Amino acid sequence: MNATPTGEPPSPPKAPGHIILCGFMGTGKSTVGRLIALRLNLAFADTDSVIENRERCTIPHLFKTRGEAAFRALERDLCKEIGSWRRSVIATGGGMVVPAENRAALIASGFLVCLDAPVEVIFARLAGQNHRPLLRTANPQAKIAELLAARAEAYTAVPYHIETGVRSPALVAEEIIRLWVAYTMRP
Repeated sequence: MNATPTGEPPSPPKAPGHIILCGFMGTGKSTVGRLIALRLNLAFADTDSVIENRERCTIPHLFKTRGEAAFRALERDLCKEIGSWRRSVIATGGGMVVPAENRAALIASGFLVCLDAPVEVIFARLAGQNHRPLLRTANPQAKIAELLAARAEAYTAVPYHIETGVRSPALVAEEIIRLWVAYTMRP
């Protein structure tokens, strides 16, 4: 075994944990997450889908019948649970990392990376989608800009970022895998 200059054995690599993707809707979390999971032969989970399956209804229906606060409470509970799952690639909902307690739980569960894209790119990617309750407004592009500004501090607090606006999902996935490998090798 190699020793450090002090004669102590080196620290083992950090346990890899999950690869967790966060960021605004339309930044590619689910698409990229599936690619990473396939490449690394890991399970993939989308937290919105997990909530929909458990609650037996869609996110828009949850927002309509129980409100955003109830949905955010389900997200909070899920953040606390994720650490107990077997190693996976996880795509979070766009607002899941806004509460500091959720970010801390996710960071404790693995490698958290935020996917970023400009407002115009997000708007183009989401055009025509009607299952986004927060974008059911007369001016969805302005709402995207407003929500991004409101969440900027939370997204900035995430340790790793990847710009997805001009990169293909495959390139983004490769970059995240490279960063994850480097992360797991830190002492």
